[in-house]
Amino acid sequence: MLIQGQMMLHVGFGVLGILLAVALFVDVLNVSEKNVARIRKLSLAVAMLIVLSYLFGGYWYVVHYGPDREIIKAGQWAWAHNYFMEVKEHVFFLMLMLGMYLPIAVHRNVPLAEEKNRNLVLGITALIILIGLFMEGAGGIIGKGVTMGLMGR
Repeated sequence: MLIQGQMMLHVGFGVLGILLAVALFVDVLNVSEKNVARIRKLSLAVAMLIVLSYLFGGYWYVVHYGPDREIIKAGQWAWAHNYFMEVKEHVFFLMLMLGMYLPIAVHRNVPLAEEKNRNLVLGITALIILIGLFMEGAGGIIGKGVTMGLMGR
């Protein structure tokens, strides 16, 4: 039970980070003096959630993923690990760096009403959202790879 809880914390923090990144994106699109404080808070929250997702996911991967990897690789969906987990392992570092840079970009580039400042924050946030959606989809495929591997036993 504890193992599934750790995995769900990883997924939950990731999903919440993506949702808050979407909210941040919308706020930056509609930037005004009224929402600058919220933009700053959201940028910090997105960074914290991405880091937490990384920590819980990394721990789970190192401690618990080995048996799942063997099940996936022995099953019909070996590509779920061979492609999606391998890509996910490497692409996540980009998301982690973008997430940690996001609050720096927000805090250093005020006023966000200036187009170049706003575009920088929008670009970082859009990449976080897109990479995050890929990560969630890849995680689902990897989970289904375990299911397919178990069905073949």
